[in-house]
Amino acid sequence: MRFLSHAVLILTVIVLAACSSTPKKTTPLPSQQVSRLKAMRLGFHLPIPVKGVKADQLTDTWGASRSAGRWHEGIDILAPRDSKVTSATEGLIASLQSNTLGGNVIWILGPAGSWHYYAHLEKSKRGLKVGDYVHAGDLIGYVGNSGNAQHTVTHLHYGIYLDGKGRGAVNPFPYLR
Repeated sequence: MRFLSHAVLILTVIVLAACSSTPKKTTPLPSQQVSRLKAMRLGFHLPIPVKGVKADQLTDTWGASRSAGRWHEGIDILAPRDSKVTSATEGLIASLQSNTLGGNVIWILGPAGSWHYYAHLEKSKRGLKVGDYVHAGDLIGYVGNSGNAQHTVTHLHYGIYLDGKGRGAVNPFPYLR
């Protein structure tokens, strides 16, 4: 009987905690700026989004196998910790988050509705927030090895998606040459 009363008490606490927490609200992006970006064309040549890295230092890691049957939907740009990460395009900061796979990540909605993914960051630029408008070359964060890259060399994982956020991955390597 005592076990049952403890189980009921624990269950009640869990339910109350779940009911009293509120999910994070997403900030809607400014519709005029979104429309303007979608009407723009995405260039075939983008600047390398890590300061100090030259095109001949890049390695095409697109499509390499990853854990759990995944494949690499981007390229890894090796650089020292805290190297400056810049936006490869004009666009809107759509998401600043942390997760177990990419670690500290930034999503930018860019020209032609393209989505640009910056992962394994040490941190984002201080004061950067969802809805901020950035231009190519603007500082957005710093190279790290967060997320599932914590036991690897520091690098920026950069991905481009053409069919929506996280959909329609294309190889960024040719865009950065």
